[in-house]
Amino acid sequence: MSDTLWLVVPAAGRGRRMGAERPKQYLTLAGRPVMAHTLARLHQAFPTARLCLCLDPDDRFFDPAWVPFTHWQRVSGGAERADSVGGALDALAGEAGVEDLVLVHDVARPCVTVEDLQRLVMALRQDAVGALLAAPAADTMKRDDGNGRVACTEPRQGLWHALTPQGFRYGLLCRALAAARHDGVAVTDEASAIEALGMAPRLVAGRRDNVKITHPEDLALAERVLAAQQAENPLTTPLLHGENG
Repeated sequence: MSDTLWLVVPAAGRGRRMGAERPKQYLTLAGRPVMAHTLARLHQAFPTARLCLCLDPDDRFFDPAWVPFTHWQRVSGGAERADSVGGALDALAGEAGVEDLVLVHDVARPCVTVEDLQRLVMALRQDAVGALLAAPAADTMKRDDGNGRVACTEPRQGLWHALTPQGFRYGLLCRALAAARHDGVAVTDEASAIEALGMAPRLVAGRRDNVKITHPEDLALAERVLAAQQAENPLTTPLLHGENG
């Protein structure tokens, strides 16, 4: 298998649930844009990887100075995550080999640890299907009745929260996303496209502090997580309070 590692970061979302004046990937987190933290963390784990960054064609906030990678390219993101990832894979045609590993990571997950990133890639190199970071469900799970009331309690045994990155070989991921488009399968993450082919990606247990910034309160939570990670491991990419985004 090739040693080339590709990173695909969908970052074309508008972040409407944040109710902010700009997309969530450009909100300030510990003195820097969320995107800058995410890319810095990925680069710390994989400094020689090749990055494909999916941005809105009309993006007016992006600054290339936030990209620490030597080899990277910008591609136009789509309306949905799967569209952005599919566009990135198309852009890599002719460069990526069918057995190259592709990691897809949410731009709004700046707290993923270097250790989890590296453990995921180790698992990927030993698995023919692919793998994703995930966390076992810890809370009691309720299913609603459609009217805001509890219909039943779902057993949480065997339930996992899907995180990112999610990683697969380039050829398989291209085939899975193309099949999903052809068959009209709703793809909420890359693993679901692989599952639709009848395959079972490996679950790699990851830290629960790999939080996704979706709602306004998540920004403050992410800042506390980053500070705690820095205290826990001084080699973690440092926070740069006061730097303008």
